[in-house]
Amino acid sequence: MNAFEAIKQRISVRSYSEKPVETELRKELENYYLNLENGPFGATVRFDMLDLQPLDNNELRRFGTYGMIKGAKLYILGAVQDEPGALEDLGYNMEKVILKATYLGLGTCWLGGTFRRSAFASKMNLAENELLPAITPVGYDARDISVADKIARFTAGSKKRKPWDQLFFQGDGSTPLLKEDAGQYADALEAVRMGPSASNRQPWRIVQEKEGLYHLFLQENKLYNRLLGKIRIQNIDMGIAMCHFEMVAREQGLKGRWVVDDRKASGRKYIASWIRA
Repeated sequence: MNAFEAIKQRISVRSYSEKPVETELRKELENYYLNLENGPFGATVRFDMLDLQPLDNNELRRFGTYGMIKGAKLYILGAVQDEPGALEDLGYNMEKVILKATYLGLGTCWLGGTFRRSAFASKMNLAENELLPAITPVGYDARDISVADKIARFTAGSKKRKPWDQLFFQGDGSTPLLKEDAGQYADALEAVRMGPSASNRQPWRIVQEKEGLYHLFLQENKLYNRLLGKIRIQNIDMGIAMCHFEMVAREQGLKGRWVVDDRKASGRKYIASWIRA
């Protein structure tokens, strides 16, 4: 899989074709997520695939549409134990699954929220201390994009991303990092900039201490991020950013790893640091 190309191609699909996902592709997706390693913080993310195709209309109503999802009959569910770093790890690994689906020619759409009392949670058989913070439909994009889909894409600003000087910095974290000064990591940073995030808020901020040493921070909107209690949507976004940075860096031969060194920054919440190997 070419991760950078998949990141460029991925869009949020809300209207799905009636064409079912072929058995071979389903098996490839299942094999992929079953063999993922733990995320950077060590949490084990558990995935399952839910096929709504055999259900009748009365049963389907139990699942609802969650926003403006139309026609989706196949979903991937992601659960994780409630522990420090778990939401970041869920975002990190679930984004890998979404990019794999994109590579296979399938549409997806991040859906984050509180699903614990939903029919999805019932099918997932959640353990006592497990969270179900996110799900995604999987399938083929409908040939004719619905009006609702067009409106959703426009209002989400899926083609609008903050410029570099609002996301990436150098030195003390106040001086913008220019793309030409990012060196070998320019594509990895661009992959972060292109990432999906809840309400397209793009809460990630990265400070380059030097080439090969980057510190990731959350520019948290506390009111927004804590509306759902334990489910901190913007922390999931940070895992997506970590996934994009790491996959593209490694794809380009830039070896490294995420570590935590507890540094702080005014107005930002420190998440982790990328250290070149």
